[in-house]
Amino acid sequence: MVGRDAWIAVYMMADRYRGTIYIGVTSEFHTRIVQHREGALPGFTKRYGLTRLVWYERHEVMTEAIQRERSLKEWRRQWKINLIERDNPRWDDLYADTFEWTPVPRQF
Repeated sequence: MVGRDAWIAVYMMADRYRGTIYIGVTSEFHTRIVQHREGALPGFTKRYGLTRLVWYERHEVMTEAIQRERSLKEWRRQWKINLIERDNPRWDDLYADTFEWTPVPRQF
């Protein structure tokens, strides 16, 4: 059985409704989203406070997910907004509906 952490996914994070959008890909979906939410990863999402999971798409193969991520990053902003709003018109944080909240252990 595949655990919740083993999901391969392309995802979009945002700070608010129609705010800044980040597109990422991971083979450890739950862990990566918690890291974004807690600000544990340095970089774009931490700098701009992108903690809201607004869209994701599961994949079976990592190479396909990477290809999809690259494709989405080339899209115009409005196309990304349209994709999010097709399934999540209010830009709700999908995290609570997708996972039970579990903090990621910090490594010191």
